[in-house]
Amino acid sequence: MVRVLAVLLTVGLPLGLWVGGAQPVAVGLIPPPWDKLAHACVFAVLALCIGYASGWRGRRLWLLAFGGAVTVGVLDEWHQASLPGRSAGLDDLAADALGAALGAWLIHLRHR
Repeated sequence: MVRVLAVLLTVGLPLGLWVGGAQPVAVGLIPPPWDKLAHACVFAVLALCIGYASGWRGRRLWLLAFGGAVTVGVLDEWHQASLPGRSAGLDDLAADALGAALGAWLIHLRHR
């Protein structure tokens, strides 16, 4: 049951970022510097879900969880660059990567 929830979140979070981020209300929704904390939290959860859904163990688990979440972060920033009122930023991607690393580390510890 938990793995099913992890799979659903692994698909649902990126879709939510893609669709929700394209809405006009998303412009300036979370003010700086809190937006970076939001990025890190969302991508930590995403990495946790990717890792848990995979069922993998060891180094492959960490690499998949981290790499998958960072890939979503890159695609999200690329998508934002084409949206009116939104902008892509390396600072946002760094917060995504930091959150992804934390989430991947936590799921890796859980499965040790």
